[in-house]
Amino acid sequence: MSLDSYCSHITDKINTGILVLDLDYNIVMWNRFMQIHVNKKSDEVLGKNIFEVFSELPQRWFERKLSSVTQLNTQSFCSWEQRHHLFELPHTRPITTDSVFMAQNCTFSPVIDEGKITNICILIEDATDVYHYQTKLNGALEQLALSNRIDGLTQVFNRKHWEECLANEFSRARRYDHGLALIMFDLDYFKLLNDTFGHQGGDKVLIDVATQVQSLLRTCDIFGRYGGEEFAIILPETDLTGAIDVAKRVRSTIENMTVTFQEDHIKATVSVGVAVMNNEDKRYEDLISNTDIALYKAKSSGRNMVFTAKETRECA
Repeated sequence: MSLDSYCSHITDKINTGILVLDLDYNIVMWNRFMQIHVNKKSDEVLGKNIFEVFSELPQRWFERKLSSVTQLNTQSFCSWEQRHHLFELPHTRPITTDSVFMAQNCTFSPVIDEGKITNICILIEDATDVYHYQTKLNGALEQLALSNRIDGLTQVFNRKHWEECLANEFSRARRYDHGLALIMFDLDYFKLLNDTFGHQGGDKVLIDVATQVQSLLRTCDIFGRYGGEEFAIILPETDLTGAIDVAKRVRSTIENMTVTFQEDHIKATVSVGVAVMNNEDKRYEDLISNTDIALYKAKSSGRNMVFTAKETRECA
């Protein structure tokens, strides 16, 4: 077997696509891997421009890529993480992915003859398995990260993550002189509710309240479970008037809602405290403290009310 025949035999056995182009982007050689996946015979492809055979290629990007190879006389790469695929080659893996095309790692290399670049060789590696399992791993890591931020029962932010958000928003509001408001509310007589309907009934109230309140908020507002039956809402770039308006809507919405649990129809109310960041607040904990004072006033004044830290009566 001649050397050329031996090399041809090897390239047709490997599980990697090989395309060789001339400097005008015409295909001068490909291997069996490409022939099988493109489902075309060699005489249908050889001598034709690559953009004619693979019309899906991003032509400008592809030309710039090959130009860098010839001008710098060096290899260039494109991984599946940068572009899932360049060539629309169907993958043959017995796995389910979000694409019918194989994920690809592509290597572009100059072919030099007598000191001159005469051709460009493109190696196309099937990275579908790597893509699939990396995607699964990333999804699992995202779920893990999310579980560390979310309260398992109500599916709003847990206290730890919520306080981290408040610290960030407090610093940003201080830096750029923006408004920042905080609402904290507590379910009234929650222990009695638990004693009456059981902890599962109490849990259903917490879940439904969280869902209802979330629907009232802007996408930039940050809602979390502060602890037990207490919740808190961060309102970026919001003044006292705007915060009181949100607090009133929260209070009235919960007062008017009915929670269905088994055969019971449960009514609930909340006491709400409101505060805004002021010049005396040096730390985000000061804002929490002021809001907590307002919440205590709402509870001690009869519950199912909205108070601010400086109010001596319910917000009208």
